[in-house]
Amino acid sequence: MSDETITGKDPQLWAMAKKRAGFKSHLYSYIIVNGFLWLLWFLTTDAAQRSTHTPWPIWPLIGWGIGLTFHFVSVYIFKFDEESVVQKEYEKLLSQKHE
Repeated sequence: MSDETITGKDPQLWAMAKKRAGFKSHLYSYIIVNGFLWLLWFLTTDAAQRSTHTPWPIWPLIGWGIGLTFHFVSVYIFKFDEESVVQKEYEKLLSQKHE
């Protein structure tokens, strides 16, 4: 028996809650790590360089931000449900078998 049936949780809602919690954890990590990188850059770079050079923390901010955006879209926009996709494929294969 799965954890969901033992505790009486709806499996689909539980899966969605886990995905949302995973995204929030990802977001918090993004904010903390990138905040630290910007602070590190600010404390280790003199004022002249800060005004003339592109700050290096922009690159991890953008790169990780792209990944975070895709994570957000997959959790809150498209709400991809692997179980329903597998069920549809199974039914398709089952109907092909009977033809």
